[in-house]
Amino acid sequence: MKITMIGTGYVGLVSGVCFSDFGHDVVCVDKDPRKIELLRQGKAPIYEPGLEDLMAKNVAAGRLSFTLDLAAAVAGADAVFIAVGTPTRRGDGHADLTYVMAAAEEIAAAITDYTVVVTKSTVPVGTNRAVKQVIRKTRPDAEFDVASNPEFLREGAAIDDFMRPDRVVVGASSDRAREVMGEVYRPLFLREFPVLFTDLETAEMIKYAANAFLATKITFINEIAQLCERVGADVKQVAQGMGLDGRIGNKFLHAGPGYGGSCFPKDTQALARMGQDHAVPMQITETVIKVNDEIKRRMIDKIVDLCDGSVNGKTVAVLGVTFKPNTDDMRDAPSLTIVPALVGGGAKVRVVDPQGRAEGEALLPGVHWFDDAYKAAQKADCVVILTEWNEFRALDLVKLGKRMASPRMADLRNVYSAKDAKKAGFVAYVSVGR
Repeated sequence: MKITMIGTGYVGLVSGVCFSDFGHDVVCVDKDPRKIELLRQGKAPIYEPGLEDLMAKNVAAGRLSFTLDLAAAVAGADAVFIAVGTPTRRGDGHADLTYVMAAAEEIAAAITDYTVVVTKSTVPVGTNRAVKQVIRKTRPDAEFDVASNPEFLREGAAIDDFMRPDRVVVGASSDRAREVMGEVYRPLFLREFPVLFTDLETAEMIKYAANAFLATKITFINEIAQLCERVGADVKQVAQGMGLDGRIGNKFLHAGPGYGGSCFPKDTQALARMGQDHAVPMQITETVIKVNDEIKRRMIDKIVDLCDGSVNGKTVAVLGVTFKPNTDDMRDAPSLTIVPALVGGGAKVRVVDPQGRAEGEALLPGVHWFDDAYKAAQKADCVVILTEWNEFRALDLVKLGKRMASPRMADLRNVYSAKDAKKAGFVAYVSVGR
């Protein structure tokens, strides 16, 4: 099949590359000449393990290409995917659909034969029907259907998630559209991965409901962690005891500095706004948003307390600033709340992150960047583990502590233990929920 992917951001690029690996002919479109030039050189504008190798394989096979010419890419396509950004709209919390609707208008002008226009971007309920109206208004003669196909990719594990999904959700309102989408995902049918066909509104809602639930699970264990600290319990063991219950499961029960990233913050905000608009307040989701913000600020207090009540004039080494490991994504990362607060408090902040510097330099002014954790810790008063990259999971704590002016650690991902730190010579150690 001929597939066109509009948008070469995280979702669009990963999806386009993986579809080409299914054997489809895929053209990825973007308006940014810099991105397209990078892609044609075999370089991905985002960091995702294994992505560049998979790109190279399918470009060499002639199944994958990149272009600025949307009209040429859409002409003759069986399915055109919209995978553009839907950031939170300033001022009201709604998802900004500007790019989605602009893409719909351009697609409408370029359609030549029957085409299924598939919304891959995360959009509020009702958006796909609005996309259909835009296309119909622009091209009353066009032969097309609209489908909803939300993504469920974890950054850092996106290729495996695409190739071995828990489920694929497709919202469609015609048999013809379902038939095309069935062909698009045929390799997954053959391997018996579940593909769920629904109506448009249900598919749109599944995405928001899933992300809000996961954000709730993270926030719940973080709130339990705070209580554990007060009563003397260990949140890691609490989470283990909870997770052994098959009704709960052990995923997303890791206490830390709060959720961030490209999905959970904006999707919980959008769901809360949808509830308000329809007079069905999403009270749990609204509370999750509030508590998550409080958790990030509580981490600042932990670090300040560790530094005897003030970070003014102190040197603080921060290990990891991306919202999670194995990605370069800084969107709504806890570091964007915590690091500026440290800088504002007078701290001299040193930062180490394997992939975060490219975005982080602009987002975190006033910090000093290092390539090595031990160098960043030289004469430091405190070291903070903020993102659990593998490089920070197996540190030589004795070596680290000896380099510091005052060996203190704020382990906000519970990578180590108070026993480990004390044995290595640290004079103070704090974690989350223990």
